[in-house]
Amino acid sequence: MCRGLAALPASCLERAKEFKTRLGILLHKPDFGYKLSRSTKQRFSIEEVLGWKESLDHLLRSKSGVAAFHGFLKTEFSEENLDFWLACEDYKKTRSKAKLAAKANRIFEDFVQNEAPREVNLDHETREATRRNLTVVATSACFEEAQAKTYTLMEKDSYPRFLKSAYYRDLTEQATSHRTGNNVHT
Repeated sequence: MCRGLAALPASCLERAKEFKTRLGILLHKPDFGYKLSRSTKQRFSIEEVLGWKESLDHLLRSKSGVAAFHGFLKTEFSEENLDFWLACEDYKKTRSKAKLAAKANRIFEDFVQNEAPREVNLDHETREATRRNLTVVATSACFEEAQAKTYTLMEKDSYPRFLKSAYYRDLTEQATSHRTGNNVHT
């Protein structure tokens, strides 16, 4: 009889999660090379693309920067942190108390709870603090700590990878060629 996931040691759960992620990558992404598709290609100015290097905050304030960063993260199957951060930003703008509670529950179920479909990488204390925040009454600050931790993770991990990636270099080349009038085929 299965004892349930809670009875397993944390190291087993971490290995199982890693295995699940790797298996998902193999099942959904037969070609590991990246290429910008014609449908995801947008025209960016070189100033805009180079401006994204200033900081993650600068990138996230740009609608096209968010779209480009999201496109890159999708190639790595790691867009859940950005999706969570964006959901929290949207959540903070919600004024209706009824909508606030419904959105809070949806965000928690999608991203924060253990084994969530798009679970973000949070430590146990942050996950529990977020859960407790939601048991009282949903406020615009319910996800502050979890969102801050996710931001830090993106800032230290996925954002530097984005800036060093062939994906970002390709966007820079496209913006440069657009400025000079040359067409670069990808």
